[in-house]
Amino acid sequence: MLNPIEGELFCIDKPLHWTSFEVVKRIRARLRKHLGIKSVRVGHAGTLDPLATGVLLVCTGRMTKRIEQLQTGIKEYVAGIRLGATTPSFDLETEVDATYPWQHITRERVEEVLQHRFTGTIEQVPPKFSACKVDGKPAYVLARKGREVEIRPKTLVIDEIEVIDCGLPAEPTLTIRVVCSKGTYIRALARDIGEALGSGAHLTSLRRTRIGDVRVEQCSSVTELLERLDAEEYVMPDMAEQQRIEAERIANRARAKALKARRHEDAARNSQID
Repeated sequence: MLNPIEGELFCIDKPLHWTSFEVVKRIRARLRKHLGIKSVRVGHAGTLDPLATGVLLVCTGRMTKRIEQLQTGIKEYVAGIRLGATTPSFDLETEVDATYPWQHITRERVEEVLQHRFTGTIEQVPPKFSACKVDGKPAYVLARKGREVEIRPKTLVIDEIEVIDCGLPAEPTLTIRVVCSKGTYIRALARDIGEALGSGAHLTSLRRTRIGDVRVEQCSSVTELLERLDAEEYVMPDMAEQQRIEAERIANRARAKALKARRHEDAARNSQID
């Protein structure tokens, strides 16, 4: 039985063009319907852009308290990059704004740059089209209004980065796998890789394949999850509250018993010393 009030963790393979909030909204609406209540806590651990797919962890009820912990997990991405052109958003959200030579770039040079410039602890300036706060507002809100946005560099860690496909020398395309810390913007990584290669670059695809121990192969599509939510039985809110109270009573009795045992041990130890 599902217990959304006490807390569930759903592992979703987010579809292309969906926002992370849209996934949360769909799940929340379905849970409200089945539980017969107006409000249920639902949140996600780590935003994925609409043009990205892959692992999205969605928590409900008291499980939402673990969101910050889940967000700190190591993340793995597979990213498509096009060399020789840039866009303001560093991906396909915006049109190409500049082109650069790329014919001088070889796969060997790419692999050398990735290992020497983008492995370990690095500094990265997040994209202006991002949720980073500037003057209390998300940077993308200001950027879309045409305002200049200045964002400070952030320190992050790239544990692994490798080329898994390369179109060079025929085509200026790369596919890379990246294992990195929380806060890494793969769009900004594409930008920086292009600059390091003496060219420009932007992201053409992005798939998050892992968060912590959760791999994309373990995830359900949104459709599969919604079908499961319709088919499952639920612990209703009043029963969930009764179970929570009983669990607290059991835990309190266990703590009291352990405390009493420690006091007996301390008393016995003190009597031996005396």
